[in-house]
Amino acid sequence: MTAYHGDLLTLLGGIGALLVVASVIGYLLQRRFSPDGGNTAIENLNARIQAWWAMVVLMSIAFVGGTAGVVLLFAFCSFAALREFVTLTDTSRADHWALAAAFFVVLPVQYALVWVGWYGLYSIFIPVYAFLLLPIVAALRADTGRFLVRIAETQWALMICVFCVSHVAALLLLDIPGYEGRNVLLIAFLVIVVQISDVLQYVWGKLLGRRKIAPVLSPSKTWEGFLGGTLSATLIGAGLWWITPFNALQAGALSLVVVLMGFFGGLVMSAVKRDRGVKDWGHLIAGHGGFIDRLDSVIFSAPIFFHLVRYGWSLT
Repeated sequence: MTAYHGDLLTLLGGIGALLVVASVIGYLLQRRFSPDGGNTAIENLNARIQAWWAMVVLMSIAFVGGTAGVVLLFAFCSFAALREFVTLTDTSRADHWALAAAFFVVLPVQYALVWVGWYGLYSIFIPVYAFLLLPIVAALRADTGRFLVRIAETQWALMICVFCVSHVAALLLLDIPGYEGRNVLLIAFLVIVVQISDVLQYVWGKLLGRRKIAPVLSPSKTWEGFLGGTLSATLIGAGLWWITPFNALQAGALSLVVVLMGFFGGLVMSAVKRDRGVKDWGHLIAGHGGFIDRLDSVIFSAPIFFHLVRYGWSLT
């Protein structure tokens, strides 16, 4: 067994152990305080734990599958997220060609470019070429009603759901000296730190939360939860340095950056939901809403993390 496989098994085993403990706690809390399912907080907690089991299993299968597994997984996530985003936009029949191009041309081409590692093109394909292509396609249908709003929403959907998310899979292609063949662990580091930050901000907020940060955007987010979750997740990220090419201080600093970006990403996506008048982006994942509800923190942190690592540690 290689060192990479040993670290991956150790990491997955640790996550599995935490989920087992969480499941037992959730079961006992339900038996004690919510036998009839009347305690909303406990029922929500157990729904989240069950959803996490499913997501961890799916991620583990993708990690074992290597580059192909990870690229296909995040391509699917982008497709599902793009679908959720588009359902909340003001589209018309004239946008069908542009939307078809977004789903069945732009998205697969972006991930194909990531798969082959063509950084010079996948880093500009959507911000430049798709940005120019989509309004051309839409304009050919000659429907000028709310044209700017319609095309801007589609372009933003591609940037958020495809371009930003694809940077998670793109971490596989970084050439980091002494870290060859271990890049899947870099993805695991990013996802764990960002997601554990969300969980810990929720927990600290429930325990100590008093002062709300943005009650209109996200009533559950408090300063106490934010500070407690940010500090805790940063320390956990520093403690995970052994699965990264960073030392403990570097891992902690990068963790702080992605945690902050994840937090602000969550606020931005909450603002979009409030504008559309919905609570969740979708209902595909029980207890977690839609794909974007789970990806909102990763969406904003992934490109920043990718470029910090690329310019700081990678040869490519």
